[in-house]
Amino acid sequence: MLLAAKTTLVPVALFFLVLGVIALIRPDNAKRFLLGFATSAPKHYAELAARLLAGGAMLIAAPHSTQATGLTVFGWLLIGTTAVMALVPWRIHRRFAETSVPQALRFLPMIGIASLVLGGLLLWSVFIASTA
Repeated sequence: MLLAAKTTLVPVALFFLVLGVIALIRPDNAKRFLLGFATSAPKHYAELAARLLAGGAMLIAAPHSTQATGLTVFGWLLIGTTAVMALVPWRIHRRFAETSVPQALRFLPMIGIASLVLGGLLLWSVFIASTA
């Protein structure tokens, strides 16, 4: 189970690293990508599934990491917010994204840096900071 969790977290970390790089060097591409979430029911449910999978993997890997608290908190945060999003019809999610994402995109360089840091920390917690 631990191997499956770590195998799941590597692509999640790589996603954040790639998003960070693209946000910093190709901001228009990052904007288009981020504005694409919740534009359809399948995308909405795919996002929910990915968030649930990533959050669950963090919870499984957490006890075997020196960063157990961070992984646990972030894992539960993902699962909790996913549960709330699952109760909200995707059209409401789309409307929320249509208003909030453009506002957040004003801070795209900070989002890029935060994504790089998050991806790096996640890879570090999977490979280096592991106690198992």
